Amino acid sequence: MPFIMLTVLIDMVSIGLIIPVLPPLVGSFTGSQADHAFWYGVVTFAFGFANFFGSPILGALSDRYGRRPVLLVGFSGLALSFFVTAIAQSIWVLVVVRLFSGAMQSNAAVANAYVADITEPDQRAKRFGMLGAMFGLGFILGPVMGGLLGAHDLRLPFFAAGALAVCNWFYGLFVLPESLPPERRHAVDWKGVNPVSALKRLSELEGVGLLVVVIGLSSLAQMVLHTSWVLYTTFKFGWGPAENGWSLFAVGVMGVIVQGGLIRVALKRWPAERIAVMGLISSSICYALWGLSSEGWMMYAVVVLNVFGFMANTAVQSLVSNAADDSTQGKTMGSVASLTSLMAVLAPVLGAALLGIVSHLPRGDWRIGAPFFLCAALQMVSTMFALMHFRRQRSADAAAAAAPAQA
Repeated sequence: MPFIMLTVLIDMVSIGLIIPVLPPLVGSFTGSQADHAFWYGVVTFAFGFANFFGSPILGALSDRYGRRPVLLVGFSGLALSFFVTAIAQSIWVLVVVRLFSGAMQSNAAVANAYVADITEPDQRAKRFGMLGAMFGLGFILGPVMGGLLGAHDLRLPFFAAGALAVCNWFYGLFVLPESLPPERRHAVDWKGVNPVSALKRLSELEGVGLLVVVIGLSSLAQMVLHTSWVLYTTFKFGWGPAENGWSLFAVGVMGVIVQGGLIRVALKRWPAERIAVMGLISSSICYALWGLSSEGWMMYAVVVLNVFGFMANTAVQSLVSNAADDSTQGKTMGSVASLTSLMAVLAPVLGAALLGIVSHLPRGDWRIGAPFFLCAALQMVSTMFALMHFRRQRSADAAAAAAPAQA
């Protein structure tokens, strides 16, 4: 665990570095807020589109050749994309480099498969929580560093992110051990690694069922939040890279506190199913509160309130992982990543379109929160599907337990 946790930490710091500065960098090539929202949507759409097709392929390759080689490919792609972005002189270069980066990068899915390789099923929720804590810690360090560097020069964080990705490549090459032994590897079924087959395979896993819809809708809500956060706070509060960096720092701190400690306490008290439902409800409420915030400090207050919301994805992910067998963890996590990437394709279309519609409104207008209101609605529907799934699962389990007794 320590090896993969450090890998994920470095990876997330490098990604976090660019979050506060990518939207203003896109804005440097546009002339109005409406154009800014449109082209930022195109740039983020490009990454999600390429990642949607690339994730199941990389996940399947990790089942065939091991986790470490695929992680090294991802680090290489990230490093190159960061350096090219740093010297880009046109909006089209940004679009092309995000397409390349999306196709080459499936580090999160492979890291999740790595954890599943080395962890017993009953410990996966806790281990995924530890990995989630590294994601959160990366979001503590990365965005704040990116915001502070970006306040001096918008391109400087991209050089720093590229350097970190190179360091991670060397760490992966010389230090990170392989988690998947040769006897558990299998050949790639190329007919089955397209994203449509990946999503179908995920939906057919016994015990997953409607959780596919839950993952899809909650991922869409989360992706709309991610792609809208910086532009939303810029349009509504006039925040720059530094302010956005500190706000994402707060998100990272909460992520570490919850994923690194509180979720373990919660898992001792409640099953993963209940934590998932409580998290989805909490997120629904907090999305709406973010959209209604009239002052910048309120964004921070809602982050603190959303304790259970930080647990939802980990709880659902552990349930999906436990439904897969040991030889297909990479493919399963790749399928989850593919579903998430599909939502990342849709999210900028929805979020950027809504921000474009409200971009003419004055600062502080509650209607600028339109993307967050959409997130709240998506998460409420996701909660309903989760409740339906767990109710069906309990009925199925009760029927299976009663069958031997009747026999």
